[in-house]
Amino acid sequence: MKKGMFQDGDLILSGIFDLYYTLSDTEQDFTKKPYYEPCKGVKLNILPLKFMYAMAFAVEEINRNSTLLQGVKLGYHMLDTCGKYAWALQSALTVVGGDTHSCNSASSPDFTDNRQTGNITGGRSVPLVIGPASSAVGTILSRVLGPLSISYSATCPCLSDRVKFPHFFRTIPSDVYQVRAIAQLVLRFKWTWIGAVIANDDLGHSALQIFLEETQGKRVCFDFIQTVSAGTYMNDVKRAAITIQSSTARVIMIFCFVKQLFIELADKNVTDRQFLASELWSTSNNLLQTPAVSKVASGVIGVAVRSSTIPGFENYVRGLNPYNRPNDMFMKEYWKKEFGCSPETTQPHQSRLNSDSSPPLKSSLPPCTGTESLEDVQSRLTDVSQLRVTYNVYLAVYAAAHALHSLLSCPNRDSPTNNSSTCSSAKHIKPRELLQHLKTVNISTPQGDMFSFQGADIPPKYDLVNWQKTPEGSLKLVVIGHVDEFVIQLNESVIQWNTGSNKVPVSVCSKSCPPGTRKANRKGEPVCCFDCIPCSEGEISNITDSLHCERCPSEFWSNTERTVCIRRQTDFLSFNETLGITLTAVAVSGVIVTTAVFMVFSYFRQTPMVRANNSELSFLLLLSLKLCFLCSLVFIGRPSVWSCRFQQAAFGISFVLCVSCLLVKTMVVLAAFRSARPGAAALMKWFGPGLQRGSVCLFTSVQVRTKIIICIIWLSLSPPVPHRDLGIQGSKVTLKCAMASVVGFSLVLGYIGLLACTCLLLAFLARKLPDNFNEAKLITFSMLIFCAVWVAFVPAYVSSPGKYVVAVEIFAILASSYGLLFCIFAPKCFIIVLRPEKNTKKYLMAR
Repeated sequence: MKKGMFQDGDLILSGIFDLYYTLSDTEQDFTKKPYYEPCKGVKLNILPLKFMYAMAFAVEEINRNSTLLQGVKLGYHMLDTCGKYAWALQSALTVVGGDTHSCNSASSPDFTDNRQTGNITGGRSVPLVIGPASSAVGTILSRVLGPLSISYSATCPCLSDRVKFPHFFRTIPSDVYQVRAIAQLVLRFKWTWIGAVIANDDLGHSALQIFLEETQGKRVCFDFIQTVSAGTYMNDVKRAAITIQSSTARVIMIFCFVKQLFIELADKNVTDRQFLASELWSTSNNLLQTPAVSKVASGVIGVAVRSSTIPGFENYVRGLNPYNRPNDMFMKEYWKKEFGCSPETTQPHQSRLNSDSSPPLKSSLPPCTGTESLEDVQSRLTDVSQLRVTYNVYLAVYAAAHALHSLLSCPNRDSPTNNSSTCSSAKHIKPRELLQHLKTVNISTPQGDMFSFQGADIPPKYDLVNWQKTPEGSLKLVVIGHVDEFVIQLNESVIQWNTGSNKVPVSVCSKSCPPGTRKANRKGEPVCCFDCIPCSEGEISNITDSLHCERCPSEFWSNTERTVCIRRQTDFLSFNETLGITLTAVAVSGVIVTTAVFMVFSYFRQTPMVRANNSELSFLLLLSLKLCFLCSLVFIGRPSVWSCRFQQAAFGISFVLCVSCLLVKTMVVLAAFRSARPGAAALMKWFGPGLQRGSVCLFTSVQVRTKIIICIIWLSLSPPVPHRDLGIQGSKVTLKCAMASVVGFSLVLGYIGLLACTCLLLAFLARKLPDNFNEAKLITFSMLIFCAVWVAFVPAYVSSPGKYVVAVEIFAILASSYGLLFCIFAPKCFIIVLRPEKNTKKYLMAR
């Protein structure tokens, strides 16, 4: 015997609901009567009962509406499917399959006659079902019977396929949209390392696939994915609890029933996880009222079906009672459960329908007094504070009513000549025509909500809910935001997280890489697990979690933090810096010392020590040394076009003059000492003091003139020019004189080197000439130092960076100048100033 509820009318709207939990253990033979045994469930499910009364309320409200279905009274025929496929198929076949016997015979065993009027007038069944409740039943019904149906809680994305399910509609959004909403929450709170527990069925795997598609390329990774199967539920739940306990992910997304999982986590004292709830369990009162669940589930954030209000529905529900509805078996059963009494001591209606059964059943409960009322009762049936699926049932009835109204409002619909393919009469409503009008439904409910179908679906609207602890320690459901067609409106300030604070929990495999670093993925690990590598010099990253470091433009360099490219500072050897000051001081000191020697030689110019070695050459050499010291100062300071040209010319001419003096001095020494050989007197007659001075001037002028010609050609054709050196690694741009012609610079150094080598060779040959004071020895040592300095200069010059190239050249100039000054003039000054007794011709000529 199938339990149901019936209201007579001109058009009968059908509905199927899952009021009881399970069939009896014995499978039924549907070819024999009675077709069904009573559904032997654990207890009556209160929420589907509320759904049934919402449908009844909507039908009664529509009948009172003077603008909707004028002249047509709407009735209803609602049956319980017991949550089983076979029952659902039989119920759907009964209510829309044309079984007129079931509607017109009060003695039919197919359903319990719960009519309020007592008589059935033979109203026509509308070829449309409000229901079913589940996606699985909806799929089976659509494929087997294919009835026109409007489901209020079937969410499988597969049912959106208009090719496979052309007659299916629903007033609840597809699971696709709730998964997208959860994905947006994950991205909003920057959770990149999460876990997932899903049901091992099409819905669970479909939700996971949609989530992966929504977060693809956005660096959201799963630490684990656990599946829970119905056949191995307890083992799977225990395994999932162990995985959650050992996981480093702090955010867990769950798409399955979770009560036993939460109990397992409570036993393991896992209380520091943030759970994301699917619509399946986000508003479950059973979970909220379970103490073990409240221990671990505080802070749950979930997506829930949008709640709404139905004006007048609370008064309608609270006015229900079994005395005004004597044939309403569901209300009688609810009354017994709620008040612990029996509204009647026997069940005559049931015994009348079961003619083959035993005498009437007697109730073990005491009889009710008749004063019981739902006015002050707080239960799931009377709670209308958040009508979610209940409101979907209400919407489905209104959608069906408006489609019928549109269909029956066609002009001349009852005329025999009406050939319209979208018009039907109340006497014969064709499913095809009703389908066309249902597709175009666009209505406003009495609450002002706009409603229309988009294919099988409605525009996605959800509530975002948060499980928060009350002072008593229990959990309560708080709405923290809404989802309106993919736009999330969230009040983050009212969220209570699993930690009890308003601080968003962190769930990452690796902490974000700050600006100035880049991500480097760990080999063999997900992309969410990475190391932060500092950017190299000259590279920056100015965003968090940058994948690459960008190289700064040539005129810029990275700051210390490697976050910003800053313009390079111009760098050159300046008089204001320590190195420049030091080199300037050394050069000036060289000038001072040279000047002091010059003054000593001038003062003692008549002494044998000064006159013995050609005083004119000595003074010229001191002058050239002074120029060498001074030319080093030209290299210091900001390079300009003329300073770049002048410094190399000054350097070349000064040293050519200096080395030329030494070369002539060496030649004079050789000539003087060779005069002591036999037959050399005639030669020395021609090489007197006047001729020596002339030859000095000649040789020196030739060498200097040659050098000047080389410099003029070099500086005219390809002179050194100021150049910004960007190739040096660092935060500064080096401003220096670039050698546009290496050949010119090589000729300058080569000519100086040729003179120096010649001088060294001649001085070396004259070093052992017999004399107490042989100046050739001093020239030899000075030229050795000179050559050593400039040989070392070449590799140092080539390898030195930036302004240190100039410093190396200045150092070479100063070192070689000091070498010549001290090696040649220090011993002479020592004798002149400190040993005047040796400053005699006799001492100098002694062998």
